[in-house]
Amino acid sequence: MTPTATEPGPFTAPRYGSGSLADVLPSVLCALGAGGTDPLGLTDRLAGTRRVAVLLVDGLGHHLLPLAAPVAPAIAAAPRLPVLTAGFPSTTPTSLVSLGTGAPPGAHGVVGFTVRLPGTDRTFTHITWNADVDPRVWQPLDTQFDRAAAAGVHPYVVGQPQFAESGLTVAAYRGGAYRPAADVEATAAAVLAALGAADRTLVYAYRSEVDRAAHLHGPGSAEWLAAVAETDRLVAGIAAGLPPDAALLVTADHGAVRVDDADRIDVDTAPDLLAGTTLVTGESRVRYVHTQPGALADVLAAWRGTLGDRALVVTRDEAVTAGWYGPTTPAAASRIGDVVAVCADRYVLVRSVAEPVESAFLGYHGSLTAAELAVPLLLLRT
Repeated sequence: MTPTATEPGPFTAPRYGSGSLADVLPSVLCALGAGGTDPLGLTDRLAGTRRVAVLLVDGLGHHLLPLAAPVAPAIAAAPRLPVLTAGFPSTTPTSLVSLGTGAPPGAHGVVGFTVRLPGTDRTFTHITWNADVDPRVWQPLDTQFDRAAAAGVHPYVVGQPQFAESGLTVAAYRGGAYRPAADVEATAAAVLAALGAADRTLVYAYRSEVDRAAHLHGPGSAEWLAAVAETDRLVAGIAAGLPPDAALLVTADHGAVRVDDADRIDVDTAPDLLAGTTLVTGESRVRYVHTQPGALADVLAAWRGTLGDRALVVTRDEAVTAGWYGPTTPAAASRIGDVVAVCADRYVLVRSVAEPVESAFLGYHGSLTAAELAVPLLLLRT
């Protein structure tokens, strides 16, 4: 079965260290003469390049490119490098920090969209950073922007103004000089200005419009196609202005799966799923279940029995041992639920009471299916 917006395909595995989103910036910096390893083999492809821009398009997974092609000529025509994988979960905060640190989730600790604050029954949402948590402590690794600056490569981050000082920005991109850009035209201008600001530069840019349209209207909708077309104008604008010694890489943080009402399983109205639990976090395609003392076996059995083949339900230790997060620190493991439920096919584990807005989405991501995990890597040069 070929993964598409409606047929997610089989489960697959992140390729940490050999073909994942976390390998992009280490390879770019190696190509720019900053040393280190080049797991993606970009040094030869970027020969003669002294300035690299990396554009991450939120939600534009590899298997969505055919759907995007009719409205995205620049993206469709761009040479494709080998397909990458996101990490697990295939969700924005996890992927952004993996890209920014060059490390898998188990090392940097941002292991989901929402997680439990250890020692509490409070939910911590990484996108909004809705707790008094120091991002430098929560995510203790140096970033690839720190590494770039230490090697004499000037690092810049271009993003929407509201994200300039967020906890997630600090966790993922600290060390890069932040340049706010409100729309795609401003983003293209900011990227090109940063590329010309120094002899050796790394510029990272992020846009969220495609992902938002996928959530609200579904991949393939008119609204999604309009967001893709807008992003394509950004890609074309940057590519047209690249200096002779510059390159543009385009990637994504995850794909998307379209979901119908029949695919929704409501955790908040399922007593069998809530019995013995203290908190349910994660997101609709990947749920973390925190259990009451002594209730792990019963909760695990209940989730497996209720969900059947609609989700793969495992313990935290089984998920870590399977390598889904890469090598995992104790701090990162403490943020993962006692039980991890990973949705198959197009199923989602919504929470109509706790998450009413998210429960009505038409597009989702986060699981281990090929449609969600595979992300493109495109290379454009003058």
